[in-house]
Amino acid sequence: MMPRLRTPRLLPITIFALAGLLAMKTVELAHVAAAAVAQGQSMVTIAQAATPAAPEHPPPASAPTQPVAVPATDDGAPPVSDGERTVLLELRQRRQELDSRETGLTARESLLAAAEQKLSGRVAELQALQKSLEALEATRQEREDTSWQRMVKLYETMKPRDAATIFNELDMPVLLQVLDRMKEAKAAPVLAAMQPDKARDVTAKIAKMRTSRDGPGNGVTGG
Repeated sequence: MMPRLRTPRLLPITIFALAGLLAMKTVELAHVAAAAVAQGQSMVTIAQAATPAAPEHPPPASAPTQPVAVPATDDGAPPVSDGERTVLLELRQRRQELDSRETGLTARESLLAAAEQKLSGRVAELQALQKSLEALEATRQEREDTSWQRMVKLYETMKPRDAATIFNELDMPVLLQVLDRMKEAKAAPVLAAMQPDKARDVTAKIAKMRTSRDGPGNGVTGG
């Protein structure tokens, strides 16, 4: 009977291989880390060398920035843009138009004031003339009334029949003026003694004359 060969176990061999591989990777990583650390220190040293050293004393504070002055024109005023110049020209033209209109209105007001003053003077002259004419008319009327009153007084003192004889021959305008101024007590007997047609005609005309003069509703009244 042949002896039975023992089959080698694969698991211990595999573990041993993995352990060796792990050790090799660890050594390799250690070398890479050492190189990286050395390179980092050299970069820090280079950066420190490139950074300028801070001055011992801080620089003085800079003076405040002055505003930029706008160049002025010859008369000292700041320059004007085209839009502003256009607006200014329009305002100046509008001001000139208003001044011209105001001058025209002032001249027109002066003319109107002169015309009004002249018209007022003319009205005053006409009023004075009217008063003078009224005074003359009143004087004439007074003289005329005085003359008629004298004539009326003459006929009132006459006998009614004698006065009626004269009235029958008088013109109607004169007869109306005399009878209109006579008292009713004196005119009634004279009218009764006059011719009937003449008396009736003169009575109607006197009534119409007094109605037109004094207004409706006023009857024949004595003077």
